[in-house]
Amino acid sequence: MAHDHWPDRVDLAAALRLAALHDWHEGVGNHFSLGLGADGRQFLLNPRDRHFTSVRASELLTLDSHGEPPREGPGSPDPSAWCIHGAMHRLRPDLRCVLHVHPPYATALCTLEDPRILPIDQVTARFFDRVAIDLDFGGLADERAEGERIVAALGRHQTLLLGNHGVLVAAATVAEAFDELYFLERAARTLILAYSTGRPLRVLSDELAEKTAAGWRDEGFRRQPFAHFSELKRLLARNDADHAS
Repeated sequence: MAHDHWPDRVDLAAALRLAALHDWHEGVGNHFSLGLGADGRQFLLNPRDRHFTSVRASELLTLDSHGEPPREGPGSPDPSAWCIHGAMHRLRPDLRCVLHVHPPYATALCTLEDPRILPIDQVTARFFDRVAIDLDFGGLADERAEGERIVAALGRHQTLLLGNHGVLVAAATVAEAFDELYFLERAARTLILAYSTGRPLRVLSDELAEKTAAGWRDEGFRRQPFAHFSELKRLLARNDADHAS
């Protein structure tokens, strides 16, 4: 294809299709982005008002996080997407891939007075002391200051639970961000199902939870996000290959 950064485009388009297959998206209002360079200035973003299942690699928008996007026309991003992703790529260029969705279980968790991911198994423990929580929901995010506030709320973490809203996950690559989102939703599902029993939770000690969380980042596990995403792309290519067009 004539487009620059074609492998990056294909990966982000695949992530959009796969998120829809997992039922993490909501209507046409969620958004994924990917920085194209080390400085975070140029980034890809899914086009406005398009369902995740229909976006192709060639149709991803290329935007400048330090500029102002067009307000109308086919190259204009969703205002909320620009607010959040423009700020992320401008202020945190190290986190090249930014995924914002409203997956069912993680979003349900975000509606609780205490949305912490308690470590009750090895997947929930993956997120022990590794998730930021933002409880200052102020309505739809469509202003520059709100995007910058969300970046500040993320802090040192890569995962942010947006109270009364949804989730944001960011990482250096599409594969790592997608893998983190996958396990975040599974952790939320386990916790919500455990809460639904009404019985006391058996919560791991802080020491064991930290040991488990650190284990997920050990050298032996670092290749797994790439293998996971590669296998999912293989599945997608068999059933929905036009994302790479």
